[in-house]
Amino acid sequence: MTQDFDLNLFLKNLPNLPGVYRMLGADGGVLYVGKAVNLKRRVSSYFQKNDHSPRITLMVKQVHSIETTVTRSEAEALILENNLIKALSPKYNILFRDDKSYPYLMLTGHEFPQMAYYRGTLKKPNRYFGPYPNGYAVRDSIQVLQKVFRLRTCEDSVFEHRDRACLLYQIKRCSAPCVGHISQEDYRADVRQAEAFLNGKTGELTQVLHHKMQQAAERLDFEEAARYRDQIQALGLMQSRQFIDSKNPNNPNDIDLLALAVSDGIVCIHWVSIRGGRHVGDKSFFPDLKNDPEPNGQDYAEAFVAQHYLGKAKPDVIISNFPVPEVVQTALNSENERKIQFVNKTLGERKVWLKMAEQNARLAIGQHSLQQSSQAHRIAELARVLEMDSDGLNRLECFDISHTQGEATVASCVVYDEQNIQPGQYRRYNITTAKAGDDYAAMREVLTRRYGKMAEAQANGETVKWPDAVLIDGGKGQIGVAVEVWEELGLTIPLVGIAKGVERKAGLEELILPFSGRTFRLPPTSPALHLLQVIRDESHRFAITGHRKKRDKARIISSLSDIPGIGSKRRQALLTRFGGLRGVTAASVEDLAQVEGISKALAEKIYASLH
Repeated sequence: MTQDFDLNLFLKNLPNLPGVYRMLGADGGVLYVGKAVNLKRRVSSYFQKNDHSPRITLMVKQVHSIETTVTRSEAEALILENNLIKALSPKYNILFRDDKSYPYLMLTGHEFPQMAYYRGTLKKPNRYFGPYPNGYAVRDSIQVLQKVFRLRTCEDSVFEHRDRACLLYQIKRCSAPCVGHISQEDYRADVRQAEAFLNGKTGELTQVLHHKMQQAAERLDFEEAARYRDQIQALGLMQSRQFIDSKNPNNPNDIDLLALAVSDGIVCIHWVSIRGGRHVGDKSFFPDLKNDPEPNGQDYAEAFVAQHYLGKAKPDVIISNFPVPEVVQTALNSENERKIQFVNKTLGERKVWLKMAEQNARLAIGQHSLQQSSQAHRIAELARVLEMDSDGLNRLECFDISHTQGEATVASCVVYDEQNIQPGQYRRYNITTAKAGDDYAAMREVLTRRYGKMAEAQANGETVKWPDAVLIDGGKGQIGVAVEVWEELGLTIPLVGIAKGVERKAGLEELILPFSGRTFRLPPTSPALHLLQVIRDESHRFAITGHRKKRDKARIISSLSDIPGIGSKRRQALLTRFGGLRGVTAASVEDLAQVEGISKALAEKIYASLH
């Protein structure tokens, strides 16, 4: 404990009220966030009991001070605890790393609604269907809806400036409302049918379509009858692809299944999403267990439910193979218009669904265990190659430079840590001081900027997470520059150059270890080489995508700026109005002249320059 923090006095004066507590370390960082129905009793128990889990025991030894926040109820404390965990990512809390927002299928509030993939905050008057476990499930649904209902998928900026139907109309994937090939009334009828499908009313919809097909046939309108027939067939195909398809009309539309499995020190929560009676996808979640050698599955299940649902869209029913604590149920229902059903003992088809989820959780643990074993083996082999202790080789950082003949040079830094690629820690650097096309100077700039800043932070007493080895995608020139930077900064971190070799083929890379003077190749089957290739390829991909974005943006600005009379304000007005250079290029002279600040004469100049 810090000298100015009296633990006994603090515990003595804690209130017997619900709230949230934060355990702080020596550097002031938050080690752990917890909730309590009684703050005095809960916080005191950490220092009065000896039966804590290894994770909590280790945490308590590092506590230097404690902060608390009183709430009105335990449910309110749970919501605050969840928000703080997401914001602070405390070292000793249960964390589910994949906590990004889930995708939805969106129908916009436009008079001719657009059907689109959406991820983010839900906004009115748009209508949202989901959430889906991944983007593939959303896009698969969009493809089916395009085939059956022919709803538009184009952006409003494109829709409003079409003068003829696009290819999707030609291949019967859109009804072309943009050019009046369908009335607003008929288009809205298609939208209502699509909503019925998404809400699980497939049987009713099929009956309606069948009736319309018969009516069309009686009128001898065989082309329209054939269209209804194709819609019915597409709906049937969609249903046949689902291994869960509720036959019970009393089942609520939206059901989530949560299956907990614990094996070999690994915890898995398998989430299955059922929307409208159809299985739309599933996903396995693995919490961070590096500080918990003896995990309690129920604790992790409770943490998952809180992190997964608080502040997000919720289903009508949550079926789980573990009990959801009453305080969690209360917190979730406080955010929901309708009361959620929580079920952990069930019969019939729901029991079959849950058994399938449990089986998938166990299979996922097996795959996860194999992956961990494989990654550990790769790290051990790389440590042997680099003549390092395998326990001391965990974090790797890799650098690459990308440009097109010197244009829009970008450097990438990708991170491999905790036996996995860590996209959230990637960084791109726009190269500003190096001459165009000078890869050596670009490498010098990015290494100096990254590690110079880290060295400065450490000198100021800040905690810095240094890599255990740094990989350079390049030959002796690039690695030579890295050695010079190391000398300037006084670094001793191992450097590894990965040169493509004369043939520039995968498996024939040359490794350069400058501090030992070794240059050699590893066998194509080497696990160490496979790890280096994965990290190098990811660094290359990340650099290229960053470079292309920067280059394309510069070219858009350049192509418009080269037109006399177009400055930054007019350029931005054009890009905003038409959604990008492609939209500006597709616009007619009359459309261009409608933009503020663009005269008819200037619109003609723009049109002539872009065509």
